[in-house]
Amino acid sequence: MMRPIMILATSLLLGGCNMVVLNPAGDVAAQQRDLLIIATVLMLLIIVPVIVLIALFAWRYRASNKDANYQPNWDHSTQLELLIWAAPLLIIICLGAVTWVGTHLLDPYRPIERTVAGKPIAPGVKPLEVQVVALDWKWLFIYPEYGIATVNELAAPVDRPIAFHITAASVMNAFYVPALAGMIYAMPSMETRLHAVINKPGDYTGMSANYSGAGFSGMHFHFYGMTDKDFAGWVARNKAAGGNLDRAAYAQLERPSEHVPVQRFAAVEPGLFRAAVNFCVKPGSVCTDAMMRQDAARDTQPTQNEHGPMPMPAGAPMPKPGQSPVPQPSPVAKRDSAGLTGAGLPRPSSTSAPNSAPTPASVALATAASHPSL
Repeated sequence: MMRPIMILATSLLLGGCNMVVLNPAGDVAAQQRDLLIIATVLMLLIIVPVIVLIALFAWRYRASNKDANYQPNWDHSTQLELLIWAAPLLIIICLGAVTWVGTHLLDPYRPIERTVAGKPIAPGVKPLEVQVVALDWKWLFIYPEYGIATVNELAAPVDRPIAFHITAASVMNAFYVPALAGMIYAMPSMETRLHAVINKPGDYTGMSANYSGAGFSGMHFHFYGMTDKDFAGWVARNKAAGGNLDRAAYAQLERPSEHVPVQRFAAVEPGLFRAAVNFCVKPGSVCTDAMMRQDAARDTQPTQNEHGPMPMPAGAPMPKPGQSPVPQPSPVAKRDSAGLTGAGLPRPSSTSAPNSAPTPASVALATAASHPSL
């Protein structure tokens, strides 16, 4: 009695869910869905038999079943070991191959090669470029091809590739339109990319999928898939809305605000997205990419010897081009070392000064130093 009630309650609860991940409207999201289904089925090939066998063993070897073959000393079966280890190994190999291929084909930085299965991108089709800035707590979309910008509203024509350039103004966010493609992070002072395509007209939901503070729950936007005619009308409405998104307007928009309504800008200052990526929207600030280029140029410059070149000793041969100079011992060093034995002791001199005859002790000491084996 309880089981039908639980099934009915679960069905009612799931009926209110939007299964957009399993029913996407874009080809990239559809391929990701297929990858998810394949991976789930491959894993179920192990999970389901294990669960069934657990229930079967529990029922067969129950205490009331006296006919079961009870072998408490059994410990090994080669056939069973091969089955236990071979099946998961084959599934892991298949899962790894499918995941590796899908990961490379669905790389967000890789331009898409088709609009749907069996329909490659036509030659000469230019992707729609959209520059995305995650603000606190709203989304800014810039269309450099049309010179317009919107806040919390995104649109694209059906079956036209979309190239997203994504960054963040403060903390890290995650740009995510479940019906279009997978999630990609928006990070400050960085530009991430995403390539996708929408195949069905409709109104879809976009969101931030990474917690970013107080206004995170309201950081949603509408994504509209449109026909070419409807998209042209949408662009015209934005141009007719007026407003100029320059650096001053961006500074006002960058301030934290929650549940921001849709805003439209008919003109955008050139280079604004690059300035947002490099934290140089404010007048007089140095862009981070220019700062890094200056540091790189400074690091590649050769360091000069502040004390000048090392002087060469007198009489030393000049080195050839590309050859390191060979240090020559000075005459003083030759003269000082000429009177030393192998042990560093002075040799007995035959030209000693008068009245300075060598003593037997000094002769013996010098002889021992010159012949260590004695």
